[in-house]
Amino acid sequence: MFTGLVQAVGAVRGRTTVGQELRIAVAIAGLPGSFRIGDSIALSGVCCTVVAIADGIGDFHLSSETLQRTWLGAAVAGTLLNLEGALRAGEPLGGHLVQGHVDGVGQVAVGIDPVQGGELVARVPPQLQKYCVEKGSITLDGVSLTIAGMADDRVRIAVIPHTAAWTTLGSKRPGDPLHIEVDVIAKYVESMLVARGAIR
Repeated sequence: MFTGLVQAVGAVRGRTTVGQELRIAVAIAGLPGSFRIGDSIALSGVCCTVVAIADGIGDFHLSSETLQRTWLGAAVAGTLLNLEGALRAGEPLGGHLVQGHVDGVGQVAVGIDPVQGGELVARVPPQLQKYCVEKGSITLDGVSLTIAGMADDRVRIAVIPHTAAWTTLGSKRPGDPLHIEVDVIAKYVESMLVARGAIR
């Protein structure tokens, strides 16, 4: 479980193809605390397992499922990723409940200033739009955000200067992909209502 509060930004240091899957090395030294093999770290919103670690570099094995559902397969050396270590018992939940399970890949429609922030506009895949509500929570590339408004297939997000500068959102440009995780509570409510026959 994560909060969507990015703790550091780390660069991809390398990638190795493993059959139909991929192993990437990421600089994680900027993350607070210590990490071991088997720990979970969100890479731009994707929950991944540390499979090796040395000198501040963590290795992550990306399964075929992860490659199909995320844009991480396109990451190359130098690609910057938002990083967050898994929430530990007793730590404050400062953002919202984030699982690190990407629901789909969207796209930046309107970018923001990397220093001043501004209004980020993102396109959301059709199957996820029903989970988006004004003033509701959404996670974009691992960042916990609040939806300021909606129109057609787009959501508007007010991004403060700190978030623009501290995460990769400030460097995103129109057309760039975004990992989208919608509010898990909305998905649970829908599932229960479907089971009761209240909706289809």
